[in-house]
Amino acid sequence: MAAAEFLMIFGRMLIGGIFVVAGVRHLFILPTVTAPMAARGIPRPGQVLITGSIFEAFAGLMVIFGFYAGWVALGLVAFTLIASWIILDFWNKDGFAREGAINGWIANIGVVGGLLIVAAQGF
Repeated sequence: MAAAEFLMIFGRMLIGGIFVVAGVRHLFILPTVTAPMAARGIPRPGQVLITGSIFEAFAGLMVIFGFYAGWVALGLVAFTLIASWIILDFWNKDGFAREGAINGWIANIGVVGGLLIVAAQGF
């Protein structure tokens, strides 16, 4: 196996793993995550969270295993941006909460960059 191939597989494992772990984790902390969603006026936040969590976990597995990785990575880009808008609304926060949300956005933009690289390699 060439170094580039190894790095691509390992990178897909790491970035896909983020979504697998987050998707499963969210199912165990539903009240904690649905509360800010409800506060933002998201209808049926529990159902939205469960659906999104299942999507992100399965999509993460698809990225890891390279199954339609390009298309799935683009879906995760959209998911990441929408979820960031819903949860990390720094424009409505002050102080430490605002700084935390901004840091979350910065990290998620990095994840989007990694997903775009996966998408480019997956087609």
